[in-house]
Order: sequence, then C-alpha cells, then structure tokens
Amino acid sequence: MRTVIYAGTFDPFTNGHIDLVQRASQLFDKVIIAVARNEKKSPMFSMEERVDLCEQVLKGMKGIEVCGFSVLLGDFARQHDATILRGLRAVSDFEYEFQLANMNRAIYPDVETVFLTPADHLSYISSSLVKEIASLGGDVGKFVPKVVNAAVIERFAKQNALPVGK
Repeated sequence: MRTVIYAGTFDPFTNGHIDLVQRASQLFDKVIIAVARNEKKSPMFSMEERVDLCEQVLKGMKGIEVCGFSVLLGDFARQHDATILRGLRAVSDFEYEFQLANMNRAIYPDVETVFLTPADHLSYISSSLVKEIASLGGDVGKFVPKVVNAAVIERFAKQNALPVGK
C-alpha cells in the first residue's frame, strides 16, 4: 500500500488543502492528513479543533485518515512507512520546501518527499491570508469549506467582538 502524509498546521484548512488531498488520493492508496501541534505559530484553533475540522471536511473521502502529531515529520513518516507530500503554490514556496525536503533527506534517507501544486484558481489561497482577512471582518467563505468558515467566523467574533464576514 502506498501511503503519503500531507502534514501542516492547517489553521484553517482551506479549499487549496482539499485540492491537494484530492490530487494525492489519485496517486496514493492512503493519504494521512497530519495536523501539526506547532505552538510556535500560535494557531487560532487547537490541534484537536483542527483535526476535527479536517475530519468534518474530508468525511466520506476514501483512503483518507486525519490525525494530530507532535514529532519530527520524518519520524512520523517512518512510523507509517509513508512518503511526505508538500504543496507548492508559488516559486516563493519552492525555496523553503526544497530546503526542508533536503534536510529531511539528510536525516531520513529512506523517506521521500513529493510536491504537488494546487489548481490555478486556488494557488493564491493560504491559511495566513484567510486569517488576516477574517480578522479584519472580511468574508473568507469562498476560500474555505462551509464548516471551516463557520468556525472562523465564530472564533473571530469571540476574539474581536467585531462583525465578521457572512
């Protein structure tokens, strides 16, 4: 069985992430969405909330598993006998992802990294931009699934007591 791990903070999970999961599911038998704890990024949602949102969004997709993790990605990939999947939206992503893949290869020579690009109409979406727009009251509904949009609206409404997009 060919398994790939798509790891990230997924704070929040976007339509671009869904696109990569769908693409990966055509290439691999199993896709593990590995939600990183990563407190350095000060996530808007807890790891448990992010795992739950991903599970809700991906419910019913065959060969998809969602779980949280807080170890080195290479160790996690070895535990699951898996390849690592990274998404590339733009050339600016490539330098960082290339460096990360080479570092992983230096530590874990048996773990491969593959790169996929999202559909053109999704290439500009990032979780960071979604959070920034939502924090200023903008509507992010076309960038994230409905359940994620509702969670983002609720979170910013509580944090800012400001009206947030529809």
